[in-house]
Amino acid sequence: MESSSIGIRRYEELPTVKDFESLIEPANVPAVFRGCTKSWNAFSQWNPSNGGLDYLRARVGYCTVEAMVSQSAPVFYGDLGGHQRVPLPFSTFLDFCKKRMQMQSKHQQGLDQCPASQTHDDTEHAYLALEDAPEQIYLAQVSIMNSDRQENVQLETLREDIQTPPILVSKELSSINLWMNNAQARSSTHYDPHHNLLCIVSGCKQVVLWPPSASPSLYPMPIYGEASNHSSVTLENPDYSIYPRAECSMEFAQKAVLQAGDALFIPEGWFHQVDSDDFTIAINFWWRSNMMSCMLEHMDAYYLRRILRRLIDKEMDQLLLKLGMGKTRMCVCKLPNNGQADHANENYGQMLKGMDLKEKNLEERNTLLELEPAAAQVLHELVSLVHNSVSSTQDGQSLSTSINDYELAGNDKHEKIVTSDLKDDPLAKILWDVEPQTLQCVFLAMAHNFPRTLEALVLHVLSPVGAEVLTRKFDEMDQQTLEEDRNRFYEVFYSAFDDQSAAMNSILKGKEVFTEQAFKNVLDKFVGVNLES
Repeated sequence: MESSSIGIRRYEELPTVKDFESLIEPANVPAVFRGCTKSWNAFSQWNPSNGGLDYLRARVGYCTVEAMVSQSAPVFYGDLGGHQRVPLPFSTFLDFCKKRMQMQSKHQQGLDQCPASQTHDDTEHAYLALEDAPEQIYLAQVSIMNSDRQENVQLETLREDIQTPPILVSKELSSINLWMNNAQARSSTHYDPHHNLLCIVSGCKQVVLWPPSASPSLYPMPIYGEASNHSSVTLENPDYSIYPRAECSMEFAQKAVLQAGDALFIPEGWFHQVDSDDFTIAINFWWRSNMMSCMLEHMDAYYLRRILRRLIDKEMDQLLLKLGMGKTRMCVCKLPNNGQADHANENYGQMLKGMDLKEKNLEERNTLLELEPAAAQVLHELVSLVHNSVSSTQDGQSLSTSINDYELAGNDKHEKIVTSDLKDDPLAKILWDVEPQTLQCVFLAMAHNFPRTLEALVLHVLSPVGAEVLTRKFDEMDQQTLEEDRNRFYEVFYSAFDDQSAAMNSILKGKEVFTEQAFKNVLDKFVGVNLES
């Protein structure tokens, strides 16, 4: 699905501002930068293995931070039902880190063997219950700077210890945040609505990334929910009976391992799952992409419809591919003598093979005798298919397999036959496999010799996928004929119908049903909305 052009890029040093803004950021592809934070004061002062916990305690231990507490740890899910936000003094969290480091150094198993700690402030007593499971606590997105909600900035003092990377000096940052864990932790798969530069101060993180186009395999949560930017699949233990598309999710995944000093550019919309080692500290910078910054609000509805239409077109092609059909251009149905050119650049290619579309010759020729073997075979298959399909709807009344008898039968009792299983659609398969010029000859022969058969095919046998394939074939025919011949063909084609508008409506309605199914699939895959349920 994805080409190598969107693979993670890696740089041994931070690029220049010009290169980042012209080559990296506009491509919307992740990039790893080595050594990005090594010049920071935080890089040398915050390291837990080198007295960094005491340093942080002295600087901001008095601050109250919001900790994420989850019973599902080490996995922390983004929905409100999967975690709690608990306020506690930063010094309490630092104490948890210290005690865990001490236990690891003594090779002790479990926290119960650890002696009770002495608190430094009476306010900490309310949080001692958290000591029973400190590995379930994660400092996630603790604000150092926030341009929208200044009142929620909790660790502003720490900004003195970090430097805004030069590639971001011209950006309007929306926030800077601290991420810190005392035990291994995993964030659930999600995307952010901003560009993100994730900088590792201490420890190690492994980030698995998926491009936005891979979201169907990740089953995004419904767009109207509070966790709409998260995947509904637990990738550590997926249930493929509920999420069958998730089986191929790792085919589109890319991994980046970040050590202390490294930074990762995560473009907006890229799904990512982050695994953090013990005692990992990171800082991230969020800023709006140029596209979102420049998008005018009054254009939102227009762009939404354009994007949905593009996804629907792609989904329609994918549906046909599943039926063993390739990809062609899409078109609209043509009424006879509409007097309008359908393409800005006319393709005056080959003329109709074996047929002269001038009115005099069409009336005088016996087109059955003029058909080439391939066209004659297709004609036989279509007539047989229509006979069998219509005969099966006659409540036990069998129509004669004779063409003449069928032509006399009329169509007043026929009902529309719609195939529920798109894979079992022989008519669509026949139409798809025929060369456009051959199919044009077949339709002309049917219009002259078996107009009732052609009428039944369109009004009663043509399924939604068949209607889509038929109009695509019409589009291919149009690319290979002159405007005069094209208009003449549609005039002859629709002359087989007693009610030309009914034929047009039948084809259009079938296309709409097919497109509607593609639209429902798009909502399910990309928006997380299943209209069927």
